[in-house]
Amino acid sequence: MAIVKNQTPHIQCVNHDERIAERDFEGLVEELNSDNPTERRWAVRDLTKMPEASSTLVARLKFEDDASVRAAILNALAHLGDNVAIAGLVSCLRSEDAALRNEAIEVLKEAPEGVEPIINNLLNDADSDVRIFAVNILESLRHNNVEQWLINVIEKDPHVNVCATALDLLSEVGTEHSIPALKQLKIRFVSEPYIGFSVDLALKRIEEGSH
Repeated sequence: MAIVKNQTPHIQCVNHDERIAERDFEGLVEELNSDNPTERRWAVRDLTKMPEASSTLVARLKFEDDASVRAAILNALAHLGDNVAIAGLVSCLRSEDAALRNEAIEVLKEAPEGVEPIINNLLNDADSDVRIFAVNILESLRHNNVEQWLINVIEKDPHVNVCATALDLLSEVGTEHSIPALKQLKIRFVSEPYIGFSVDLALKRIEEGSH
C-alpha cells in the first residue's frame, strides 16, 4: 500500500498594507476616505509626494480619528511645508482636541522656515491660549530670532500667563540682551510673586553665564 505524504496546503499571504487604489491623485483621494485606516495611511504616504495634496490632507485631518493616520497626516503636512500645509497645522492650535493641539505644536517646532513668516501673527493673536502655544513652538524652533521674539512678548503682552511662559523659556535661552526687558517685566507685574522669582533666576543664570 502506497504511503501518501501529508501535503501542506498552500496559503496565500495577504499584505494588509498593500496599496489597493490607483496611485494617481484622484485614486489617492478616494483611498484617503476609505473605511480602512491602513489604506488611508498608505494614501497619506503617497500624497506626501504631491504638492497639490495639502488642502486635501488638511481637510482629512479635521475629522481623522485614527491616531496612526493622523500622525501620518501631520508629518506629511510638515514635509510639504507650503502655506496651505502650515496654515492647516496652525488651525489645529484652535482645536478643542488637546492631543491634536499638542501634536501640531510638536510638528511646528520642527518647521522653522514655515513658521517664521507667521510667528509674529501667532504671538499677537487675540486668543491668549494661541499666544501661549506660539511660545511653546519657540521652545524647540531652531531659529536665530527666538530670543528677540521672546523679548517682544515679555515687553508687550498684557496677559501674565503668556509672559510667564515666555519667561520660562527666556530663562534658558536668554543672553545679556534680555536683561532690560526682564527687569521691566518684574516691575510691570510687581504683584505676581512667580514673575519676580523667575526673573531673578533668569538674571542670575545670564549673569553667571556671562562670566
